[in-house]
Amino acid sequence: MSKHVVVLDYGSGNVRSAVRALEKVGALVELTADPGAVLGADGLFVPGVGNFHACMEGLLAAQGPLLIGRRLAGSRPVLGVCVGMQVLFEGSGEPTARPQEGLGEWPGRVERLTAPVVPHMGWAEVDVGSGSRLFAGVETERFYFVHSYAAHDWSLHPTSRAFEEVAPIVTHATHGERFVAAVENGPLSGTQFHPEKSGEAGLTLLENWIRSL
Repeated sequence: MSKHVVVLDYGSGNVRSAVRALEKVGALVELTADPGAVLGADGLFVPGVGNFHACMEGLLAAQGPLLIGRRLAGSRPVLGVCVGMQVLFEGSGEPTARPQEGLGEWPGRVERLTAPVVPHMGWAEVDVGSGSRLFAGVETERFYFVHSYAAHDWSLHPTSRAFEEVAPIVTHATHGERFVAAVENGPLSGTQFHPEKSGEAGLTLLENWIRSL
């Protein structure tokens, strides 16, 4: 039976590529913010493009923090992508007139990359964390990044009450400096790159996530 995946529809850019990619690897995909669908799905895909604080405002308007929190409290899988991963941290250094804190599921903040060229745009290799299931079969592949901000450090002692006993698997990449490219932390995962725009490697990664649901 196909896994039911909700792509959270909270006004964050063009999400059709994510829907198509998830459908291509066999998921039954629904683009919605309906609470019943979000809470009942096998997996929740949280997209995110553009400004961190604007994404947080959209999530708040769609009850995203509440719905994501309820899923995680029940160990229901969530995958955040690009800014949809960044909002899982405590906050962002991105300038804004109306700052919003992040969801605080993971420790630390996302900060601007220190590199000769920003944004970081294009294909890059990743240094896959030991024991990764998300990257199974694509450990040496390249993935597509488009971002100016990232989490630079990772604490092995998450602040989230839901994951105090779970050791995370952290994958890194480098653009001017080393940064967090992906995290696997029990039911909560995130990628700074766009798997839906990363060709066959990205499809394999999404298929790996679907299989884990």
